[in-house]
Amino acid sequence: MKLLSGLLRSFIKNGRMRVIDAAGELHEFGSGENGPTVTIRLHSKKLYTALFLNPELAAGEAYMDGSLTMEEGSTCYDFMFLFSINRAPLGAHPVQSLLRKSWKALRRYQQKNSVERAKAQARHHYDLSTDLYRLFLDDGLNYSCAYYRSEDDSLEAAQAQKLTHLVAKLDLQPDMRVLEIGGGWGSLAIRMAQAGAHVTSLNVSPEQVKIAEQRVKAAGVEDRVEFVLKDYREFEGQFDRIISVGMMEHVGIGHLDAYFGKIRDCLTDNGFAVVHSIGRMTPPGTTGPFIRKYIFPGGYVPALSEVFASTERLGLWVCDAEILRLHYYYTIRDWRIRFEERRADAAALYDDAFCRMWEFYLSAVELGFLHGSNMVFQLLLSKERDAVPILRDFMVDNERILNAAG
Repeated sequence: MKLLSGLLRSFIKNGRMRVIDAAGELHEFGSGENGPTVTIRLHSKKLYTALFLNPELAAGEAYMDGSLTMEEGSTCYDFMFLFSINRAPLGAHPVQSLLRKSWKALRRYQQKNSVERAKAQARHHYDLSTDLYRLFLDDGLNYSCAYYRSEDDSLEAAQAQKLTHLVAKLDLQPDMRVLEIGGGWGSLAIRMAQAGAHVTSLNVSPEQVKIAEQRVKAAGVEDRVEFVLKDYREFEGQFDRIISVGMMEHVGIGHLDAYFGKIRDCLTDNGFAVVHSIGRMTPPGTTGPFIRKYIFPGGYVPALSEVFASTERLGLWVCDAEILRLHYYYTIRDWRIRFEERRADAAALYDDAFCRMWEFYLSAVELGFLHGSNMVFQLLLSKERDAVPILRDFMVDNERILNAAG
């Protein structure tokens, strides 16, 4: 416990952490000011070393298997909140600094996302039961950042606003051909088809495509939407518009050129693409070990410097960039609250360990958008400088028309 106590004493500067060790002895760290007081219990002496060496991974795994529990009314979210407001001092600790340097050195090895490996990694997350996602997503099963005009918007309203915002940016004209890279459960494809487009939607998750096809048929636009079970690198074609929402995060380090190269190759000369992705406002980094191991293997949130370096190498015009800073925080906040409310239903689908894993995941990612470096960006990309109108007004005008049409 000595090494772990030294680590906690060095980085808990805000709030207070109370730790009940395996022998029942209480240890307290932090002043209790500028943050919550959280009480945890460690049920195994083995955790002392594991938490000292790799707290992000070990804490998540211990919470999953029940060897770390929350006590005295504390919750997983409280624990993660306390961790998030003390991240800077933790990263400065010599052992943790060395650990992060080793992660960064290995990041390309960890993300050798071949076509088949990328498919398997995507299915790891997206081929879970759709009933699980129905517990906490909106009715349209949108599993990406919503667009909040106010932090008090309902999740349903914010997701509908996101779809409208994206369709407005596409500036669709009748019978345009649109390629969607990463189709999810079909809500955006339906929305684009309803706006008059012919949509080809790529997806590597058979579970998602099965549900998406049912939803497209129910919406009456099956003649305008085709789902293709292929990785983006396996596909060829020419399209007036390309849109990719919440997919670039799965491309991985070392594959951005292939991704943007496919967008360039599939665009007509006067076409353009809309790319919506999580990014970081800090220099290039790594994916946290818990998220990488249990949630999104192969996933990576790129820095804007990495994104723009790739578009420069590929000769693409970045015609517009919008940064959404707190929108995903509000989105995941709503997902987490809904998941907590339906936790018993999730446990019936899987088990308690799975629920604890998802509590840890949702809390960590939510707080990454509140206290960390994560944000969301939307880019408009083209091959020709005049493919996109020269004034941004068209987006606002289109959005106003779409909203008026209901």
